[in-house]
Amino acid sequence: MLQIKKISKQYITGDLVQTALNKVNLNFRDNEFVAILGPSGSGKTTLLNIIGGLDHYDSGDLIINNISTQKYKDRDWDSYRNHTIGFVFQSYNLIPHQTILSNVELALTISGISKRERKDRAKEALEKVGLGTQLHKKPSQLSGGQMQRVAIARALVNNPDILLADEPTGALDTETSIQVMDLLKEVAKDRLVIMVTHNPELAEEYATRIVKLKDGNIVGDTKPFHVNPESTPKAVHKNMGKTSMKIKTSLSLSFNNLRAKKGRTFLTAFAGSIGIIGIALILSFSNGVNEYIENIQRDTMASYPITIEAQSIDLSSIMGEEMMGGRIKKEVSHDLDSVYSNSSSLEMVNRLTSSFTENNLTEFKKYLDDENNKIREQLGKNGVKYSYDVAFDVYAKNADDTIIDTNTNAFSLKPETSSTSGALGQFQDSMRSMVPAGGMGSSQTFGEMLPGTEGDLVSSVVKDSYDLLYGAWPQNYDEVVLVLDQNNEIPTTALYALGLIPTEQYDAIMKSMETGEEFEVETFHYSYDEICQQEFYLIPACDYYVKNEDGTFHSVKGDKLKLETLLKDAITLHVTGVIRPMEEAKNANITSAIGYTNALTDYIIDYANNSEVVAAQLANKEVNVLNGMEFAPEEDAARVADARNYIEKLGVSDKAKLWSELAAKMYANNPEQLQGIASLGEVQLAAMADEYFSSADDEVFLMLYDNYISVGSYDSNMSAFGFVSLDAPSSISIYADTFEAKEAIGDFITEYNSSVEEAYQITYTDFVAIMTSSITTIINVISYVLIAFVAVSLIVSSIMIGIITYISVLERTKEIGILRAIGASKHNISQVFNAETGIVGLLSGTLGVGISCLILIPCNALLRSLLGSAEVNATLPAISAVILIALSVILTLIGGFIPAKKAARKDLVSALRSE
Repeated sequence: MLQIKKISKQYITGDLVQTALNKVNLNFRDNEFVAILGPSGSGKTTLLNIIGGLDHYDSGDLIINNISTQKYKDRDWDSYRNHTIGFVFQSYNLIPHQTILSNVELALTISGISKRERKDRAKEALEKVGLGTQLHKKPSQLSGGQMQRVAIARALVNNPDILLADEPTGALDTETSIQVMDLLKEVAKDRLVIMVTHNPELAEEYATRIVKLKDGNIVGDTKPFHVNPESTPKAVHKNMGKTSMKIKTSLSLSFNNLRAKKGRTFLTAFAGSIGIIGIALILSFSNGVNEYIENIQRDTMASYPITIEAQSIDLSSIMGEEMMGGRIKKEVSHDLDSVYSNSSSLEMVNRLTSSFTENNLTEFKKYLDDENNKIREQLGKNGVKYSYDVAFDVYAKNADDTIIDTNTNAFSLKPETSSTSGALGQFQDSMRSMVPAGGMGSSQTFGEMLPGTEGDLVSSVVKDSYDLLYGAWPQNYDEVVLVLDQNNEIPTTALYALGLIPTEQYDAIMKSMETGEEFEVETFHYSYDEICQQEFYLIPACDYYVKNEDGTFHSVKGDKLKLETLLKDAITLHVTGVIRPMEEAKNANITSAIGYTNALTDYIIDYANNSEVVAAQLANKEVNVLNGMEFAPEEDAARVADARNYIEKLGVSDKAKLWSELAAKMYANNPEQLQGIASLGEVQLAAMADEYFSSADDEVFLMLYDNYISVGSYDSNMSAFGFVSLDAPSSISIYADTFEAKEAIGDFITEYNSSVEEAYQITYTDFVAIMTSSITTIINVISYVLIAFVAVSLIVSSIMIGIITYISVLERTKEIGILRAIGASKHNISQVFNAETGIVGLLSGTLGVGISCLILIPCNALLRSLLGSAEVNATLPAISAVILIALSVILTLIGGFIPAKKAARKDLVSALRSE
């Protein structure tokens, strides 16, 4: 018997006090079907939540089978919900990543029932509701009526005294609603069923008793149940059972959730493993690298420039001002009579974290261009060279007239191929992380050569390091050279990218590699004359943007038909010579297959800066020339106008696609409506969109603007168009002919820094000066700093995993409410999310150690090849691997601790209502 005695409940928001229940008295029989009716706000849902222990009353008492709940704490309410109450909700409230059998088992799991018994009972409950053949389906594979029957089975599996149903037919059609009501009526024969509904017809037909509420008071009861207080013993405080979620259950819930999001789980684990990989490799290589470095002879670095990047890190200051005898020399302020601490390593880490700087190269260029600056006196024959990031694509045509993108991936069968499966795909993935830029004909087929002086397009440093085997060095901007290795070879993949190998032959090679077939590698051979007859077609980034009738522009990149047209007007590049590195050349550092000159860079910059799309954007810096909208206007009215204009300009296909995406969110709880929309054609969908947007208010268009319309930015547009300001180089290289001159240049840069504001000061790394110090000591310090730096990345990884866990908490708010509703405690909820972060940490650590061991295989081979011996062999000790995995788990648990606690503190009722 359930008794409600003078229960009151108020909700207080600021100064507003809302009375949901006002001293309600109500008694229920052990087996009857009670329908609670009343208008919205009458208190019926609050009454149901209080009966179910989802919400707590302010005063009064809730007595079940002579047990008072007045003194109940959270743990008591958890047990009450698990052992006494079964819930059936309007929105089913099933956990989507669990099977329906697991959903039903969950309440038994929290009750501590053995695995065998809970499976048998869950199957029996599902069979009773007619779903005995659907045990292993996920909720998403069931109809609404089937999901509601699963909810009923879950509510009954623990054999509760009371079954609570909150609008159980609200989301169902008439026929399914009748089936569910018949089932509830059958259940009410041997237990108390209390149903909240807005449907008086259903209540009249199925309920044995109807209670009406209004303004928190009972205003009607068709079959009241009066209890004689004198004949009823006094209610006592008593816990109604125990609940506990085993760690195995927490791990299972978390594992299934992570498995449902495989892509994000892997990326999170991989990101978390990066720090582990870094530390593992540093530990493995530190001794080997030191041995290797000790064998390297210091050589002149006069031909290497002082390079100043737009973003820099000052390694010189990190390494210390003076290194002597393997220790950092510093002033000693204490007597040498006992043991003192040395904080140099901590100071070094502090310098590292604060040494990232942005260099104002625009102002520094002005200084360098001034004929009166002192640096000019120390410059070598190569002087000062400015580098700019230019945007362009180069294409070639092979023997069968197929257009080849010279930037194609090394092992892609076609330029448009984005991924490869099988053994070749795994090999390709591993090679991407190990092959240097330009190697194997990958992503840098074309590279700029060091420019010369006095009008010479190629520096003497390059000419002195390479033999010209055929032809001549470039004399014009549209001339390039082919760069061979010392064996007169070039990678087969690079030859394909340059259009020298027919597609059919290359496809055959790739197919053999993909299937793992053994094949004899064909050696391709071309005469120098054949090479020099090959032409390439360069398309600047700005040429991909075509003007529309309304004055805006659109990109045709990726349009094969448009590409043919663009190639007709492209810049034709001619191969004028073939070069090869000289033996023991110290400056043979061209990593690309094709070398072009600075004249081509200048030409492309000038061409792009004078292009129509750049001119249009320069003429109106406030409006995006790609869509005619302002760059992120601040006023809502402007955003709304832009959104309306955007919708009006959409074609039928784009408008239909947009409407499909919006409809999926608008009708997420209405599968039938979504199914109907999915069956419509583009024209019908576009028409529905027009009808909807014609009457939509400003809030809708603001939402569209924020979520679907990308207005970009002025800087990103100009970068995409290939615009380059000659006043803002991406890097500056200052060359000196002697080491003394290089030091003098460094002194003048220091003098420049002292004469300008802090924002204009230049930070750079003079690698020559660093290399002239004690090499072994420097490498040791670098190792320590790198370990500290990677340790920082581990902390960042932990923070990231904490954020991911917090996102998971938000995504699984409904699941949290479901677990709490069936009896899980706050501790159990924390346990679930701690289990999730623990799994991610274990995966991160294992992945990091595994990847490190794989990387060591080719790296050790490379070391042996470089050193000519097997003396250096980098290995990761087993104990270190275990410690690193444990460290990964600990850090991820720390990172996820706060989100897990936040999940546990979520309000139960609010969690159940979330979507």
